[in-house]
Amino acid sequence: MLDLGRLRALHAVAVHGGVGAAAAALGYTPSAVSQQIGKLERETRTTLLERSGRGIRLTDEAYQLAGTAERLLALVEEAEVRLEERRGLPSGRLSIACFASAARGLMPRALAELTRLHPDLDARLSEVDPHLSVDLVARGVVDLAVAHDWDIAPLPAPPGVEQAVIGDDRCDLLVHREHPLAGRAAVRREELAAERWISQPPGTVCHDWLTRTLRTTGFEPLIVHQAEENHTQVALVAAGLGIALVPRLGRGALPPEVAAVRLDPMPTRRLHAMWRTGAARRPAIRETVRTLQELWPGIAAVGDSRTGP
Repeated sequence: MLDLGRLRALHAVAVHGGVGAAAAALGYTPSAVSQQIGKLERETRTTLLERSGRGIRLTDEAYQLAGTAERLLALVEEAEVRLEERRGLPSGRLSIACFASAARGLMPRALAELTRLHPDLDARLSEVDPHLSVDLVARGVVDLAVAHDWDIAPLPAPPGVEQAVIGDDRCDLLVHREHPLAGRAAVRREELAAERWISQPPGTVCHDWLTRTLRTTGFEPLIVHQAEENHTQVALVAAGLGIALVPRLGRGALPPEVAAVRLDPMPTRRLHAMWRTGAARRPAIRETVRTLQELWPGIAAVGDSRTGP
């Protein structure tokens, strides 16, 4: 009889591409995942992992077994959903993937509220880029994703995944207080052609939005510094090294060296909660989405009060 926990570990390695990444997703240590795979190899009398340079790769047999594991895990999820639905109360483990600024600005309050109201619910958070988190939901690696998109770069739900809107997050143009634009009430996008930009790295949702939007005005943005964390971008602006477009969620109060200027039209990004269709009846999913939607107006209002309308 194959052990489901060991199959889950193999499936995670196949999805995430390595033992370390699988361990982070499962909440285990890398050595624990390696031990699970080793036991599964002995159970099946099959080599599942092979050395490849400095890393490892899955054998063909491992990929075949991981595909079977994915189907088994889907059946287990269906059984868990039915049991939780009969009880009528959120319970069990709920894995949530969330992008960085929401993990900082939204999820702490949401998780605290869920813990207070539903002590039988074990919600666990992982910080993941939006492009990746949606795929993790679709593949059954996580139960729920909090992701975002932009008007010109929508993030569609793949087949088998449902979504609900949490709310809209406003973005401001951040400049050094001595920058010529610092005293302006609003700035048009066409006025920014000669600016030096600070942005997230290529391939991220925010970077893609920035480049696509500014290209529509007829110029290629000069991106001189790249940083994943919004707080790092703010620090670079404070040092006078460029300007940045930074969302309000999770940003916190701006340092005195930085001024927020309204970009006209004001960019907004939309936050979504996403989950598998098969888990839609699960009380834990419904209650978590409800909590996120209920908390959002107050969290957005705090961000607005720090910057102004």
